Amino acid sequence: MFIASPNHKTSYILESSGEMAGMRQSDRWLIAMVVLLMVAGMLAVYSSIAYFAEMKNTTAASLVFGHLMKVGISFIVLVIFSKIDYHIVAKLARIGVILSWVFLTVVTLYGNEVFGARRYLSIGGLSFQPSSFATVALLILVVVLVVEKKDYIKSFTRAFLPTLMWISITCLLIGLEDFSSAAVLFGLSLVIMFIGRASVVQLAALVIVGVVGAGFLLSQSLERQSRINNYVEQVVQIKSDEFVLGAGYQAQQAHIAIARGGTFGVGIGKSTQRDFLPAPYNDFIFAIIAEEYGLLGAGFILLVFMGILIRGIVFIARKAPDELGMLIAVACTLTVVIYGFVNAAVACGLFPVTGLPMPFVSYGGTSMLFSGAMIGILLNISKQAVEIE
Repeated sequence: MFIASPNHKTSYILESSGEMAGMRQSDRWLIAMVVLLMVAGMLAVYSSIAYFAEMKNTTAASLVFGHLMKVGISFIVLVIFSKIDYHIVAKLARIGVILSWVFLTVVTLYGNEVFGARRYLSIGGLSFQPSSFATVALLILVVVLVVEKKDYIKSFTRAFLPTLMWISITCLLIGLEDFSSAAVLFGLSLVIMFIGRASVVQLAALVIVGVVGAGFLLSQSLERQSRINNYVEQVVQIKSDEFVLGAGYQAQQAHIAIARGGTFGVGIGKSTQRDFLPAPYNDFIFAIIAEEYGLLGAGFILLVFMGILIRGIVFIARKAPDELGMLIAVACTLTVVIYGFVNAAVACGLFPVTGLPMPFVSYGGTSMLFSGAMIGILLNISKQAVEIE
């Protein structure tokens, strides 16, 4: 693993290392695990999309075909980013974050409202979720800032405040319409700064800023407050054992689906809860997998995400040629894996309903596209891996 010497220049880190690229093949285990998730997602979407198709006055076949197209585009994006030197991607991070601010502002004002939140922009008939773009851009920028400022990383004015400015603005713009994505992004940014040896005291202050910001965002939405209150009442305090429409309905139906699945599941295409769960093809797709494939199938999906975590951290980040590559690998790996685990945790009732998709499994285009981009960046770093003695 790369260890920066005190006089190592950041400019050198951000230089393109073209001569190193192509020396190794991409991490085949990582590719295989992503393909497994894509296949599992296609089967789960096929099983859960019928009711959604009826609501949209279309056919399940057309929606499944659309999902297959998105999977294919995501894989193409993965391949493209695997061939772009990650140093080049790092150089574009600031531009990417600023551009994401424009998109996030526009979506707040003019975005399509779905389930009470404006998260999507329609451009040329295609839906685009700016928060996914902002997540990737900000995490890479935080890595760049940590590496650029590593010689004075504990300085409050030279390192902490500039980084805090980028994080705060981005998370605030996302949080106005998508609190859960903002919270995960904020937490990932903290992890990157901690690994980059930022001051623990300053990070503690950042946590306080995050808590205050979260309180503000929660106070602006009755729907968010309802989700938190319902989670505390029905899951933590277990005050209600009745299944009712309205508050808690989503989580209750997900619990029924998981319970029906048992150990081996009811069989592919035999889910009944897909007709009762809101967004079973997206937010609650893990519940459909658990119902049809049981504990074994759901556990297999989680093991695949664990495999991605191990490959990304132990075999790619640890062998990255420089600190920039190491931190980007950690950021991309944790983002994909945490999104997957949070989606599963929501279905199991461990977390309040968040609306976060499961990477490569849930139906949708924007999330899958940027998940493909992050895996592609990981593969490019794996090509430039160095041997550790």
